[in-house]
Amino acid sequence: MYFVSKMSLKSAENMRQTIAAMLKGIERFNPENLPTLEEYVEIQVRENAYDLEANLAVLKLYQLDPTKYSTEITSQILIKALTNFPHTDFVLCKCLLNEKNLKEPAIAHINYLADILERCDFKQFWAEVRSSPEIVVQVAGFHDSIRKFVCHVVGITYQTLEVSYLAALLGGVDDQTVRMWMKKYGWTDMGKGMIFIANQEDNIKTKNITEKIDFDSVSPIMAACL
Repeated sequence: MYFVSKMSLKSAENMRQTIAAMLKGIERFNPENLPTLEEYVEIQVRENAYDLEANLAVLKLYQLDPTKYSTEITSQILIKALTNFPHTDFVLCKCLLNEKNLKEPAIAHINYLADILERCDFKQFWAEVRSSPEIVVQVAGFHDSIRKFVCHVVGITYQTLEVSYLAALLGGVDDQTVRMWMKKYGWTDMGKGMIFIANQEDNIKTKNITEKIDFDSVSPIMAACL
């Protein structure tokens, strides 16, 4: 398995203040902070918490001292970044990895999952997750975090949608789970297996752009034309 969490009585909430102090100024690059930051990553995985700045600090310390690099911790950081799509967290994390890191099987596979998510090929994404469940099995809240992203995409893309198709996009969930997500996002059951998502025409808004140019800014141009 990729993820093996250490036993700890600490919680993300209890550590938050300590971690915030570690990320201030030059302390952000103190290698002595790395063990605590790594433990914090594992707590995020276990408790469904998330702290991008702390995770970026871990990857930066790995970059500064490659001998401290951990594939396991890096994998956890990348998986947590996936759960925050459509934000660009994954790209920010990936930019701190070198070519050798990116070619590691575990990292390469997570990067492949990110590519699929970016393409919004949700059926393929869930198929990949089911084929390698060990990648995300210990990441609390992973599936629902991805489903939030799915619903975000559905909400800005579709006007109506088949119930069965939405179930597939959400990972092959049962009818009760589909109804739960419909209620969460205010989608309406139209009957006959159809859902009303939104009137996408209402989301198209015109915008007037007014530019103000004063005389002083154009007078040199006018003088040059004389």
